[in-house]
Amino acid sequence: MKRNIRPTIISSFAVFAILCTYLVLTQIKFSFDFQDFFPHGDEDYEFFLEFQENFEADDNFLLLAVESEPDIFDSTFLAKFHELTLRADTLLGVQGAQSLTTLKYPILKPPFFAMSVPVLHKDDPSRYAQDKEDILQDPRLVNNLISKDGKAVVLLIKNENQIPQDTANMLVTQLNEMVQSYDFKDYHLLGRANFMKELVEMQVRELTVSIIISVILTAIILSLLFQRMIGVTIAMTSIGLSLLFFAGVMSLFGRQFSALSALYPVMMSIVATSDVVHFLTKYVDELRHGKTKEAAIRVTIKDIGLATLLTSLTTAVGFLSLMTSKTPAIYDFGINAAAGVIIAYVTVLLLTSALLSYFDEDQIIKQGRGQAFWEGFMTWFYQYTKDNPKRIALVGSAFAAICLFGASMITTNYRLEANLPLNRKITADYLYFEEELVGFRPLEMAVSIHGDHEADDYEVMKEMLKIEEKMASYKDIEKVNSITTLYKTLNRAHNGNRVDEYKFPETKARFIKYQRSLKNLPPQTLDVLVSKDKKYARITSSVLDIGADNIKRISDELDVFINENIDSTIITAQQTGTSLMLDKNAEYIRKDLIYGLAVAVILIGVLMAVLFQNWRMVLISLVPNVFPLLVGAALLGYFNIELETSVSIIFAIIFGIAVDDTIHFLSKYKIARSEGNSLEEAMRITFVETGKAICLTTIILFFGFLVLLFSIHPPSITVGILISVTLVSALIGDLFLIPVLIRTFLDD
Repeated sequence: MKRNIRPTIISSFAVFAILCTYLVLTQIKFSFDFQDFFPHGDEDYEFFLEFQENFEADDNFLLLAVESEPDIFDSTFLAKFHELTLRADTLLGVQGAQSLTTLKYPILKPPFFAMSVPVLHKDDPSRYAQDKEDILQDPRLVNNLISKDGKAVVLLIKNENQIPQDTANMLVTQLNEMVQSYDFKDYHLLGRANFMKELVEMQVRELTVSIIISVILTAIILSLLFQRMIGVTIAMTSIGLSLLFFAGVMSLFGRQFSALSALYPVMMSIVATSDVVHFLTKYVDELRHGKTKEAAIRVTIKDIGLATLLTSLTTAVGFLSLMTSKTPAIYDFGINAAAGVIIAYVTVLLLTSALLSYFDEDQIIKQGRGQAFWEGFMTWFYQYTKDNPKRIALVGSAFAAICLFGASMITTNYRLEANLPLNRKITADYLYFEEELVGFRPLEMAVSIHGDHEADDYEVMKEMLKIEEKMASYKDIEKVNSITTLYKTLNRAHNGNRVDEYKFPETKARFIKYQRSLKNLPPQTLDVLVSKDKKYARITSSVLDIGADNIKRISDELDVFINENIDSTIITAQQTGTSLMLDKNAEYIRKDLIYGLAVAVILIGVLMAVLFQNWRMVLISLVPNVFPLLVGAALLGYFNIELETSVSIIFAIIFGIAVDDTIHFLSKYKIARSEGNSLEEAMRITFVETGKAICLTTIILFFGFLVLLFSIHPPSITVGILISVTLVSALIGDLFLIPVLIRTFLDD
């Protein structure tokens, strides 16, 4: 590097750092949207969007459960809760609030409404005993607006469809403040707006913690490696600016940080650190061989610059393979991560080179007995692989078979709970509703009416009833509701509001009589259940968080039942809704994963072919990197870790990063051979000069990804452990398998 351009490079980076700091402070955005985890482009997703146009969203609600001892039937408690219900109705983004204290039973006498009576006579304690008995026998209310034991009452808040992030934050904040102004025993909150607020806060926390810990850990590792303040400072400056530039570019182009954001600083730190270690190690080696600083930098840029360019490209390709996913969250992560890798490479190449050229060897790194240790250690590896090729091949084949068996045990039976933060109120609240009330996962059935029939025809509803009764027969499906529910309510209302009369009218004549009564109901009551043209109807329900595979089993059984028992000339029914869209990912994860990795292998193979111009070298470079993929898959299978959206990205990360060490190893081998060395001498030189660097970078990678152990997001913890372990297996594969493959395929 010429002396006269070094100040220009350094000053340019300083200016860009100031710009990026401004962008990060003013433009950085965080968001969480369930639709980021829906399989866009899928036909069921397109149907889901059409369904939402005819009806409202199935997750436009907030549920607030408030507890009381010994039960809720206390005049003081009910007065406070009623006041809370009325106040909640005035909050920003709320379209309605309802609870037992505002709900009324209709009492009908033909042909008109005679009267309505409160479900709960909150102002008359003398009627509490009877109210309690009636309420706890009403299937419309139990597990919906009141718990089975009567110790918790629920405020149902309907918020606007697709509520914006800012509105969701404000709504949940104001609701929490409102509830806390009362002296309730305890309360629990569940709903889309709450997820949006709490999970964005988790993202901010995750990103902040991972940056801080990554920086501290990187500084410690580099201090142990170099033991010189200047060397550590140069490395930390390059790594820190890589992170800053990445965040600045993300902000500049309006890219939002999402559920996978905690991986960015970890990934950026270790990728940049790996590049820095290779640069510094090579530069110091060249100085030690007697070259001037300028000559050492030129050689370093030529040799390591090319190798790290290729490793950066292969890592980026690994991430870009995620673009084959139909899930926007994974698609965006792939693009962002690939951009981050390239940003780290450019920063390290230019800035590190410019800064290094000012300093001598002993200013950058402390030399000592460590060098002799590494030479001895790597020489042992070289000799072992030379003496035991058959043993290595046999053990490797046996281990691969064990891994393949473990991979066959992978499941996709993930639960929403597994994606919620550890030891946080939002998770405790979610579990409370799962155990004590109705869960969050909606299961919707879209009913299409055919021929001359309309949604409110008797024949149509009799067919719908078959589906509803089948859904209700599953213990994990609760709160089944449709337009037939209104007729059950009318039947009860026409019969003195008796509990045993909550059923669909037994005759068509009685049905027609009730049909006239529905005209007195507010239009919005029907709009959420029947389309305006009466050609579409909706069956709603909630399913417990029993796992995607288990829910898929129930869904398949429902489909079989509908095909065999429903008159398709009258209606057809199709499952849809938020829950189905989330679970639909389970069907795509494996397919997208295999397809994406296949694309990555092909593209990286092409890059290898361009670099080495030898198809045998391409084979040698790819085979060892299948090894860590098998290890990662085996760990998922043997430890029963569900392959869900967040975990599925580990294979792209593993393949993209693991191939880096392979490239450094083979590049050094190629250079050594081009200098006239024999195969064995070139192999020994490669072990001694490059073996240390790839061991050190693997150590950095191992501890770097273990930073995710400080996460409160369970999938992030899983990702950290899996990647750390599998990257160690990648190093083992490089050190043992590559020499055997080279001697087998390149022995001349």
